Amino acid sequence: MPPLLEEAQAVSLTGPAAQLAGLFRAYIGLTGRGWKMIAASIDQIEHGPPASARFARENVALYIESVYDGNFTLAQIGKQLRNGYRRLGGPGAFAGNLSEQQVNALADAYSESAARLHPHVGVRLGS
Repeated sequence: MPPLLEEAQAVSLTGPAAQLAGLFRAYIGLTGRGWKMIAASIDQIEHGPPASARFARENVALYIESVYDGNFTLAQIGKQLRNGYRRLGGPGAFAGNLSEQQVNALADAYSESAARLHPHVGVRLGS
């Protein structure tokens, strides 16, 4: 995690920066919990009693969906970064500390095309 977005630093952020930190924190929470629950479900399906295995099989799609939701949230960072940069005055306001090229590179790294998981919408899990 970028140091500026860690909890201790993020609380001091305001405006667009706080919004970006919130999106990143949501991504970490959704995907982290999702993967933990997927792992626990696999363990129950493979080694748990029949009732637990059935429950895990019936609910694992919810946990997979949280991973997809987390990645969708991550993809919103690119859009918000560009918008925030413009709202704050763009290259002139950042006096060379953050160029438009740097913002575009970050926005591309946190874009839907970069963060999208496959298969995606329209694909039925397990098919």
